[in-house]
Amino acid sequence: MEHETKTLNVEGMSCPGCANNVENALGSVTGVERAEVDLEHNQAVVTYSPQLATMAHLEAAVRHAGYSLVGEAVSSAQKTACCGECS
Repeated sequence: MEHETKTLNVEGMSCPGCANNVENALGSVTGVERAEVDLEHNQAVVTYSPQLATMAHLEAAVRHAGYSLVGEAVSSAQKTACCGECS
């Protein structure tokens, strides 16, 4: 199954707890393989299966956690499933 990685701009995070909430919310979406939040840059990098998860699912998870996405998501090249360390 192919995976896609996107960088999302998250608005409303102000502390490590906020970043953890967003990371957990994204990680709970079916099809998300990995979610990492960079609080300093207000971004989340999400690797997911587009066959199982959509941007609408990711946005809904972030919104449900009390935050919002702003701007356009930035895609990286499509990847196949791997350990995640080869980017």
